[in-house]
Amino acid sequence: MSIVGYAASFEQFHPTDLLNWSKLAEDKGFGAIMASDHFHPWVPSQGHSAFVWSWMGALGVETSLKFGTGVTPPGYRYHPAILAQAACTLEAMFPGRFFLGLGAGEALNEHITGEYWPEAPVRLTRLAESIEIIQKLFTGKVVKYKSEHFNVESARIYTLPDNPPPIYIATAGPIQAYRTGKMTDGLILVGAADEKLKMLMERFEKGAIEAGKDPSTMPKMIQVKVSLADTDQDAIDQAVKDWPNGGMAFPKGDIRNPEDFEIMAKMVEGKHFKNRVLTTADLDKHIEYLQHFIDLGFDEVYVHNVNRNQEAFITTYGEKVIPNLKWGK
Repeated sequence: MSIVGYAASFEQFHPTDLLNWSKLAEDKGFGAIMASDHFHPWVPSQGHSAFVWSWMGALGVETSLKFGTGVTPPGYRYHPAILAQAACTLEAMFPGRFFLGLGAGEALNEHITGEYWPEAPVRLTRLAESIEIIQKLFTGKVVKYKSEHFNVESARIYTLPDNPPPIYIATAGPIQAYRTGKMTDGLILVGAADEKLKMLMERFEKGAIEAGKDPSTMPKMIQVKVSLADTDQDAIDQAVKDWPNGGMAFPKGDIRNPEDFEIMAKMVEGKHFKNRVLTTADLDKHIEYLQHFIDLGFDEVYVHNVNRNQEAFITTYGEKVIPNLKWGK
């Protein structure tokens, strides 16, 4: 653990560019890659949305980094059995390097199958059932499963890794944080108020302890958003242009189309990024920002630079930010 990771934004960039930047990130001292799994970008101008599962095979060959999805919603675009097979294949090819990051999903990507997009409690139930199916298939045994939402009929994964890949869950609420500690191997959060982050980690640890696990050995990951540029104003302007969704302080899970987000983006201003995206050219503030999350207890911090200057960001962070972080208390 103790990793600063690079967040590869598939909504914004061509997969070949992301592969090259991931290789650069490894060279500059980043320790892992968290890749988003989208079918659509947030707004049309972001311009991309490649298939991350194809890309991760190339990433495994081209780097020696730990990597995984941040995050994949099971049960809509992907049946959980297919995700179990995909995860086992990557872990078999790249032992000890792949993690399966799962979450409840957003209508933006998952409505495309034409099924009814359910309310949040149903989404969490579907996620829990998906985790159970995936874990059963990771055993290599024949699985039959029937629940309110899923059927699995005589399924067995034949290409198995020596050890199943870890499952990490993205969550924003206390019930799911507790379930995550009980059911899975690690926690993924996004930047939020300290009180909320501490509460979610406490709930995660409570669930882990009740399941007989040691939470101190279980990764607690956070993805944070920054905009690094030559000046503070450039950092703000580029965030507004390239990542307007980051300035939208309301739930986005039920909005279906990039065009709808584009309309909302017209109301986003630089002030809306306060406490949501760090927009500054001051590297000391970047160091302080990441250090704060490390001090809160996160052992893997994944950084998403929301503007287009990926190469400059990676090089600058590798040379001037990552070496100045202090891990451990």
